[in-house]
Amino acid sequence: MITWDDFEKIDLRVGTILEVNDFPKAKKPAYQITVDFGELGIKRSSAQITVLYSKDELIGKQVVAVVNFPPRQIANFFSECLIMGVYTDKKDVVLIQPERKVDNGWKIG
Repeated sequence: MITWDDFEKIDLRVGTILEVNDFPKAKKPAYQITVDFGELGIKRSSAQITVLYSKDELIGKQVVAVVNFPPRQIANFFSECLIMGVYTDKKDVVLIQPERKVDNGWKIG
């Protein structure tokens, strides 16, 4: 069990995907994704979502991400946020999104 104080340390924000590129150096199939978080700026992430999403359909999609992790190096790429998703029974990832469009950078709570 975590405490409320533990939960409040996690900074979950909404952002809009601006750019998606293949990530051939990743161990598992993944994209390199650039996300606009409004006043928090632009952050990049590596996401293993290639099974259910094409690069083209991701552009302009709003996502929920943890934005206060330290950068994590994956091959030659630094991931600056963790885009959130739900694992299916086949371990594919379905993205978590706001039910309607909101401003980039708005906090999840």
